[in-house]
Amino acid sequence: MIDEATFRRVSDKALESLKQSLISAEDDDAGFEFEDNNGVMNIIFENGSSKFVITPNTPIRQVWISAQSTSYKLEWAEATNAFTLTKTGEDLKTLTQRLLREHLNDPSITLP
Repeated sequence: MIDEATFRRVSDKALESLKQSLISAEDDDAGFEFEDNNGVMNIIFENGSSKFVITPNTPIRQVWISAQSTSYKLEWAEATNAFTLTKTGEDLKTLTQRLLREHLNDPSITLP
């Protein structure tokens, strides 16, 4: 497990990159709004039916995504320098993009 200072540094960088991608996709009228509240990221869907929540979990050094009635727990992978969902090998941005595409039934959504 990485130490807390390293976790904070790499999670801040990963989440900031995801944040910029979500803002860009939101500007493309992707069907959702993005909010950042003190490090907790919310993706709110226009139909008001649901939202995704993305947050760092410092005590256990994971980034969590709560989406589609599921909690996805991403671990830091030294080999790829990315938070990764062990089960699928997807990194944070790739997983978020897939979840958005599935939820909105829109395969054109891209997180740059």
